[in-house]
Amino acid sequence: MTTVSEVLWSRAEDDGPALMFEERTWSYRQVVEEGRRRAELFRSLADPDRPPHIGVLLENVPDYLFWLAGAALAGAVVVGINSTYRGAQLEQLIRYTDCQVIVTSEDLRRLLEGIETGVDAERVLMVDTPAYQAMLAGPPTDDRPAVAEEDLLLLIFTSGSTGLPKAVRCTQGRLARTGAHVAGVIPLGPGDVVYSPLPFFHSSSLFTGWSSAFTAGVPLATRRRFSASSTLADMLRYGATVLTYTGKVLNYILAVPETDAERTSRLKLAIGNEASARDITEFARRFGCRVSDAYGATEGIIIIRRDESMPAGALGKPAGESPTVKVLDPDTGSECPPAELDEQGRVTNLDQAVGEIVETQPTAGFEGYYKNEEATASRFRDGFYWSGDLAYRDRDGWFYFAGRSNEWLRVDGENFAAAPVEAIIGRHQAVKAVAVYAVPDDPVGDRVMAAVEPRPGTALDPAELDAFLVDQPDLGTKWRPHFIGLVPELPKLASMKIDKQVLRRQAWELPGVWWRPTRHATPVPLTDSDRASLRHLLG
Repeated sequence: MTTVSEVLWSRAEDDGPALMFEERTWSYRQVVEEGRRRAELFRSLADPDRPPHIGVLLENVPDYLFWLAGAALAGAVVVGINSTYRGAQLEQLIRYTDCQVIVTSEDLRRLLEGIETGVDAERVLMVDTPAYQAMLAGPPTDDRPAVAEEDLLLLIFTSGSTGLPKAVRCTQGRLARTGAHVAGVIPLGPGDVVYSPLPFFHSSSLFTGWSSAFTAGVPLATRRRFSASSTLADMLRYGATVLTYTGKVLNYILAVPETDAERTSRLKLAIGNEASARDITEFARRFGCRVSDAYGATEGIIIIRRDESMPAGALGKPAGESPTVKVLDPDTGSECPPAELDEQGRVTNLDQAVGEIVETQPTAGFEGYYKNEEATASRFRDGFYWSGDLAYRDRDGWFYFAGRSNEWLRVDGENFAAAPVEAIIGRHQAVKAVAVYAVPDDPVGDRVMAAVEPRPGTALDPAELDAFLVDQPDLGTKWRPHFIGLVPELPKLASMKIDKQVLRRQAWELPGVWWRPTRHATPVPLTDSDRASLRHLLG
């Protein structure tokens, strides 16, 4: 089966469970039928002279899955609209992706007020209204339009952690291949239940969750919105054997007090990316399961998998240990030398060793950004795929993540990446999560700022944290944070990644900031007078 449409039609007579939500379960037969109803509704509303794009602005309610199925069966396209967008940005993203129908709900409709979406009022469908239910009341027809592998199915916005989000194209063929691959890697079989609590406008729940579950014919369980405190109850209710995650999800689940019930769950695997080594180990212990964490992105192409034999702090090695994935200097295109370590384990040649993760022989995966040839071309240069992410390798070929391409800091003429500094700060037992980023120095260059979210029930003293960092043998001489901000909760994108754009804009204007007035001083609280003296640096 080479398209999602084919996968769904193959399930049209399957009475096995397909979707679990709150107290209800839908069979595959029912999900396909609901998809057929929505495919027919879209065809009745669509302008055939415009792209068949359906903007879905919903939480993880069943109608989201029904519209995914409907678009696949109709040869249409779901534009996953991030419900955290507001105002001009929301308007821009809807108009840019040529939505001619918007599917939303009464509670989210307010987000559309005061903006010009370009969508006629009669094509804005409210899933929790009687009028909408009446539109779906009739039996679906047996129409089965021809759908090809190369037909566009999804537009998924990147997380936006490094600039304005871009719409990643995903065809029927790519999602079908992804589902088959993930279902085989897990592997999924009779008795499995995939629990995907993150939003369906994000690739984790779509690629790792929905596509793999439907390919394998096992049920997918979800909830309206992610809740760390409800995760265990959900997994016990649904009998979940697989949890999909990304970003800080494991971290937030682990912040919930441990109970004996965790080991009674059926969970055998948590699969995702961007979890810390500490969270991976602790989650596996508490839930008695395996954690499969890999480097990847919505764009696809490069996968780097963790391995039990890898050194502490490593990201892993490319899937299949592919020699075509390299670390290249983005300016010269030459391969960066391996990292050299001193007796304290510090990398002594970061300036030379850190480069961009590049697939030098791209074959499949990324299908480009929608209506953004410039951004697509920036990914493909000289026949290579440039990920935009930084890393370095040791002499044994292990990759170490060094941050995004805009997460370089330059302090006193020395360049270094944020990720290694975050890893060291994260060792402190009172640190739940941390974001390291550059704030401006006077007159040029950067200072290091760390926004720290303490673990619940701890009293984190910035001066004590600073002393802890000074004692870390692998802390670079320029890496010590000049500013430390204690925040109750770090700002997050819907993907549960930390939103550094917000932090960079706020800089030291955050409440609860401590700083070192001179290079070797002990941190002290930043006063209003101090802020006033620094404000000119923020422009």
